[in-house]
Amino acid sequence: MTPAYAAFGEVEAERRVASAPLSHVSIELGHLYMEDFQAGPERLREQFRQVAPWAETMRASWRARVPGGRARVSTCFLIDDYFSRFSTPSELVPMVLEAAAECDLTIDYLARESACAEADGVKLARLVEDRLVTDPPPGTDGSRPPVTETGWLCNGARSPYGGAVQAMGSARGWEPPAQNAKRRHSIFVDVELWDSDSRGRTWSCPFLAAVWQLLRLGLIRNDGELPVRPVPRGPSFPANWDELPAVVQLNPAAAPFSAYTTLSVLSTRFLPVELAVRTILSQVFVDAAVLRQVADRSGGEGIPLPDELVDRISYIFLGA
Repeated sequence: MTPAYAAFGEVEAERRVASAPLSHVSIELGHLYMEDFQAGPERLREQFRQVAPWAETMRASWRARVPGGRARVSTCFLIDDYFSRFSTPSELVPMVLEAAAECDLTIDYLARESACAEADGVKLARLVEDRLVTDPPPGTDGSRPPVTETGWLCNGARSPYGGAVQAMGSARGWEPPAQNAKRRHSIFVDVELWDSDSRGRTWSCPFLAAVWQLLRLGLIRNDGELPVRPVPRGPSFPANWDELPAVVQLNPAAAPFSAYTTLSVLSTRFLPVELAVRTILSQVFVDAAVLRQVADRSGGEGIPLPDELVDRISYIFLGA
């Protein structure tokens, strides 16, 4: 009879995990809402004028870091078509590309935010939700429902809810929330991942942004396969957002979409969102085989990566 551990080892050995092409850094040149696009091309040019010097600084930094200066740097731009839709891809995308070109920027990849919820029939947000491993505070008794039921995730212990006082019992006094990994004082974060109504579930902006970061880091798999692959742009852009691929490769000479690290150049209004994103990502369990793939490849290039995912993500926040 074959020992159980031997059978398990054979299954693991046969398991195939697709490898993602990886740049050294993925630079997000913008993530604007529909009201930004409604403000017209000048609003876009203002964004890109502020972004351009930071993007060049990051390129120069990686050229100095990689032997021979052969740094692989790709750029991307995310359009919010999940919470609201404005205009059409055929009208809006050329406006974005023209504004970027006027500021000497090339957008390599264009992505739709709704694709972070579902792309090509794959429910990406659900894949990430299934990999949440919450960080329970000391003394947790399991009385609070799991995040998959409540839709809320935090980085510590919430203030206890007193509820009704039983006969002959005493009311429980107020206690402050507490961060798990605090440095003397707590910075407690409680993030809503989704809400739902009769039409179904609506994912929150921070949760979709967490999925977006994982896509850019090349760390999401669906049964071992890459759930999203960039699609080269066609001769024209469609008139319907649902007809636009999840990720469009605009520049045929671009470095890979996913990367060892990411940089996002965003407005300061995204500060609370990105704090929530980092809280979420600190509690996502990534497939160990995928992590090994990335670590082996980066190590082979002499570029060791931080073990913590959030330490592979960096930001530049611009004035609103």
